[in-house]
Amino acid sequence: MGTATHCPYCALQCAMRLAPAVEGVSKNDGGAAASAGTPGALAGQGPGRTEAAGAGPAGAGLADTAPALAAAGTGLAVAGRDFPTNRGGLCRKGWSSSALLNSPERLTAPLLRGDDGSFRPIGWDEALDLAAGAVRSAQAMHGQDAVGVFGSGGLTNEKAYQLGKFARLALRTSRIDYNGRFCMSSAAAAGNRAFGLDRGLPFPLEDLDDAGTILLLGSNIADTMPPFVQHLQGARDAGGLIVVDPRRSATAALTGSGAGLHLAPTPGTDMVLLMGIAHVVLQEGLADTDYIARRTSGFEELRRGLNRWWPARVQEVTGVPAALIRETAHRLAAGARQASGQSGNGTGGTYILTGRGVEQHVDGTDTATAAINLALLLGLPGSLHGGYGTLTGQGNGQGGREHGQKADQLPGYRKITDPAAREHVAGVWGVRPEDLPGPGVPAVEMLMSLGRPGGVRCLFVHGSNVAVSAPDANEVIAGLRRLDFLVVADFFMSETAAEADLVLPVLQWAEEEGTMTNLEGRVLRRRAAIEPPAGARSELWIMSELARRLEAPSDFSTDPETVFDELARASAGGPADYSGLAYSALDSGIEAYWPYPKGSAGTRRLFADSFAHADGRARLIAVAPAVPADELHRPGELTLVTGRLLEHYQSGTQTRRVAELAAAQPRLALQIHPVTAHRLGIEAGDRLTIGNGRGSVSGIAEVTQDIRPDTVFLPFHFPGGQSANRLTPAATDPVSGMPEFKTSSVTVRVLEKAGAL
Repeated sequence: MGTATHCPYCALQCAMRLAPAVEGVSKNDGGAAASAGTPGALAGQGPGRTEAAGAGPAGAGLADTAPALAAAGTGLAVAGRDFPTNRGGLCRKGWSSSALLNSPERLTAPLLRGDDGSFRPIGWDEALDLAAGAVRSAQAMHGQDAVGVFGSGGLTNEKAYQLGKFARLALRTSRIDYNGRFCMSSAAAAGNRAFGLDRGLPFPLEDLDDAGTILLLGSNIADTMPPFVQHLQGARDAGGLIVVDPRRSATAALTGSGAGLHLAPTPGTDMVLLMGIAHVVLQEGLADTDYIARRTSGFEELRRGLNRWWPARVQEVTGVPAALIRETAHRLAAGARQASGQSGNGTGGTYILTGRGVEQHVDGTDTATAAINLALLLGLPGSLHGGYGTLTGQGNGQGGREHGQKADQLPGYRKITDPAAREHVAGVWGVRPEDLPGPGVPAVEMLMSLGRPGGVRCLFVHGSNVAVSAPDANEVIAGLRRLDFLVVADFFMSETAAEADLVLPVLQWAEEEGTMTNLEGRVLRRRAAIEPPAGARSELWIMSELARRLEAPSDFSTDPETVFDELARASAGGPADYSGLAYSALDSGIEAYWPYPKGSAGTRRLFADSFAHADGRARLIAVAPAVPADELHRPGELTLVTGRLLEHYQSGTQTRRVAELAAAQPRLALQIHPVTAHRLGIEAGDRLTIGNGRGSVSGIAEVTQDIRPDTVFLPFHFPGGQSANRLTPAATDPVSGMPEFKTSSVTVRVLEKAGAL
């Protein structure tokens, strides 16, 4: 039968089954036999089928005729498994996920950098003794916070929880944060501020199936989460899919042929667009006034703030026609009336969903808040057939931010500054509350302090590749090189690991037990399917061994189930309460949506009766646009937006090592509009230099009408001279600490003509 588990990549956490190919499970080729999809294709398939999954305009249909991929010396095949989020469908990355399990590039022994810069293998005892010695040395010379930890939204709940505990008890440092700060922090801050609680989707993903209208801002899910597309079909059939994106992305293309609307605002103006739509909702009598009176506070201040954003003015700022702004408002309101049971001619309910495109800005929290304000004015959150949600990106982006990796949080999504929270968690850990450090600093601030006076001098990195994924990557790499000692735990020699003094080989997803929490707040079981290489170790074991060497208080178990049980106790009573969950319950197949207090059946839908603030009301919060980090639209410059490709994931550490995925997208390509390309003397295939004051990268020109003339696009999956984040600023949102990834000013010039390549 094989092993039932979930995909190692995005937060959709598609269900899959891993089994030896000899059992007759469908074989896959990792994408080599992909057929071009059509705009109407969907990224899903019925239960029981194990062959193809199409994915909209980008085309992710996969055949089932190639040899099975080997893993750890055996033929291991991937099959889609019926589950509400993916219904048996997988994307290219999921189908090819087993290819890395026996990669020749796998790290299988600790590696120590020598004086000549080369690495040599060493034993585990020597490696851990060196790491513990580096901690002691850094703290003896520079204080407790001279040691830092950088975690990941890809770690299991157990590892994320234990990493936070390890930092605060074994390392005794406040300097811990994680790459979710680059991904979800603005949406999380906005959700906490408005609702008193942050769960990406406060409703099951299946609820979207019945929607008549979906407003999707800043997310290209047809490329990043292809099986998600099937949940948009109801809205498309009703002509109600509204996509906001400066590019005609694969997702924006789904609005064609009468399926909806594509709004393409000037980059960085999403907040103004949302306020313009909200202005129409108020001024034209489309708001749910009863809901506003019963369930919200702050309306009058918000109304005054929206008065100045009438459609004609919004058109001047965003470039979106005033008529489209009004049409969008009326379409959303028609669906909202249907959702709330009022009279109206809309079909289905209305949902507003945000992604990184509107959140990765210096005003990302306020932009997400503007989307929440619009949803509240329409009476959506907490209704049966409508709502607001944000699309978590990383595989465990939701769980990763709940249990202690963030600089200001303790397990259960508790604030580290809350005396009651400190007392509860300290009691579970068997220490005094005063033994816990206070809040640390957000990720970008910590990275910019590396090797500097008063900053981190010894850094542990787990499951993250900051040399590629962090903003102002040149400065981050310089900081890594300034460190006294860098320890990186990974299963490949990532670009960050290549800068390390010590590299520790750890387990891959199919080699470990644990849990993940998907974008719905649903806790899922990850199960081991194969034995790991002899030299690799679980990060739980590594933390346990280092904690022993550092004479840490409390227990650091190496058993994932034991760690999960402790996590459940530590989270009890917190906003993200897992206390009613255990492996036995999860293995039985229950729906485990948090909060899941002991004795409950969990919380499939949030906010039906009240919000999580003390008075039960949601907060309407007036917001205003911030000044961009870079001055935009200067003569001779273009606005760079960054994002993802269908074939690659995050920094590309994994997907660039899958031959079929790398062959499909082997190098950096710059999307540029034909008018702009003509003005700059650029033709398709030309080799370009894209640069600004922070650095430059080299890429190939991709000339397309699917982008605004004032905008260019780069994916961020590539390293070195192709690393888009060499160009992005380290400026951050003052509330969330989210970096400004989406609007950088750049110049573009031809380096070499296509015919000369």
